[in-house]
Amino acid sequence: MNKTPMQHDKNSTLAQPQHNFASSSLARLIAFFTRRGARLLTGTRSLWIGCQPVPKQRIYYANHNSHIDFILLWSSLPKIMRRKTKPVAASDYWLKDGFRQFLIQDTFNGVTIRRNQQDNTDPLQPVKDALEQGYSIIFFPEGTRNLNDDIDLLPFKSGLYNLHKQFPEIEIVPVWISNLRRVMPKGAFIPLPLLSTVCFGCPLEQHLEMDKTSFIDYAQKQLLELKEVENQ
Repeated sequence: MNKTPMQHDKNSTLAQPQHNFASSSLARLIAFFTRRGARLLTGTRSLWIGCQPVPKQRIYYANHNSHIDFILLWSSLPKIMRRKTKPVAASDYWLKDGFRQFLIQDTFNGVTIRRNQQDNTDPLQPVKDALEQGYSIIFFPEGTRNLNDDIDLLPFKSGLYNLHKQFPEIEIVPVWISNLRRVMPKGAFIPLPLLSTVCFGCPLEQHLEMDKTSFIDYAQKQLLELKEVENQ
């Protein structure tokens, strides 16, 4: 017996919430095991030496050595803060296939941006939208992973400066992630069991009078000084 259009629409309506519930449940489960697994394998410790883990809107900016950087930083936040914090990731890597897209968008509630913008649209617009909605973000101003053992930081792109100019009321907190180049070397899919540290520093002072070059130098210096504090 053929279904009437009303019967078909009713069945579709019932199926959609069930699918969404299953998808969100799977995402939460993966997030839980990924968070616990990454911290267990890396023995990550969190040091809040310049600020406190309080639920306020922030831009956390960090050095970038591996694809699990944002997972360790995100995992270091208390649950109430994780729910309101979006990692910023490159779309050319995280949108390559359906599984990666599910991870970054559904599991980690992340924001993806295009690193090689071909038109005149603002590549930071998805990040700005998230900030305007009240979310904190995890941001990597180097723009790509630093795989050079002889260099602590790659030159910062202009993104952090632009966000500071547009959202001066939001705290910008430097975060140094140590040892991840050895924990998650290039080409590895499983972290090596080595100790790692996520060190949160003092929020940057507001310097709207600085030009781009001066502000970027200041932000880099604050991040590198945090590395030195962590090593003491």
